[in-house]
Amino acid sequence: MPGTVLLLAAAPVGRGCLVDAASVLPVLAAVPPAVLSGADTANVVELADPLEPQAVLTRLRAAAAAPGPLTVYVTGQLQLDRRQRLPHLALARTTPSTVRYTALPWHWIREELRLRPSGATTLLLDLHADHEAWQWLREHPLDCGRNNAVYGRVAPPSSRRTVAVPSYMRGVATILRSGYRPPPHELHQQALARMAAEGAAVDADLVLTAPGPVAGDPHAVIAAAVRSGRHRDADALAARHERAAAQAHGPASEDALHWAEVRADLSMFAGDPVRSCRAWLTVAENRLRAGQPPQAPAVEAAVDRAHHQWGLIRDAGRARELGAALAALRGRVPGRREGALDHVQRELSRLQTQG
Repeated sequence: MPGTVLLLAAAPVGRGCLVDAASVLPVLAAVPPAVLSGADTANVVELADPLEPQAVLTRLRAAAAAPGPLTVYVTGQLQLDRRQRLPHLALARTTPSTVRYTALPWHWIREELRLRPSGATTLLLDLHADHEAWQWLREHPLDCGRNNAVYGRVAPPSSRRTVAVPSYMRGVATILRSGYRPPPHELHQQALARMAAEGAAVDADLVLTAPGPVAGDPHAVIAAAVRSGRHRDADALAARHERAAAQAHGPASEDALHWAEVRADLSMFAGDPVRSCRAWLTVAENRLRAGQPPQAPAVEAAVDRAHHQWGLIRDAGRARELGAALAALRGRVPGRREGALDHVQRELSRLQTQG
């Protein structure tokens, strides 16, 4: 099965730039696609200094939907938005005051990769944090999703006003240009060793090493059932975990809500947008009832996914029913995409004319 590679290098233009992210892309692009991926053949998507977070999300979503192995190489800088204090990957137009609207929320990466098969996704990261993001990282892990293998480093802000070099990713690219891709954990260690040998200051870096889920992880079992078309079996297993989590920790616990989200995704994979939309609406309502703010990433993500699935419903009656609930929810959770509530209301008006 062919692999997919996403090369993403992003940094603000001008004074806010901490790292020359795009400088590593020519070196990575010189590596054969099969070596970048670790598969016999691979499709490579390259994003150099993208402008719009939605455009990056579209490419990320398409890469995540590919059935084969996926490798994501990310070089760039982390900044916090001023409203929620959450990490974002800064893009070309990002400034400290516009992070929420011009940068890519890091949790979007986690959300898009959530239900990929166990062992099928690897992230290699060379990130540089500004002062606020670095302080945040000292108290919070950088969440890349429980199903993904993650390797790399986050560099602290420099005391000098210079643009840093992505030395970790350059080391990765140089190793891969030999034509051989070692296992990810070996590639990671070799890149760190190369950095140290070249005099890079690595002692202060936050090193990221997460090999992914172990064999027998229920997510891996569920993903295998989905791949083989056993959608009912996958949902039954997820439902058992959801019930167990609700009994142990309460229906509004993060563990129970996680399994409710898994089941919403499983309905999507099974081609049932009605059930998926309804499930995401329920997740969003439960999160709001539990006291989570409308701007919380998990709340916004649930409403956005409900909105997406609603757009796939072909039964006018079901679409009207769920659209009314979605419109009410959109009034409380507008999300980051301008005009989302207006879109629901326009579509509802159109559906009313269909009788």
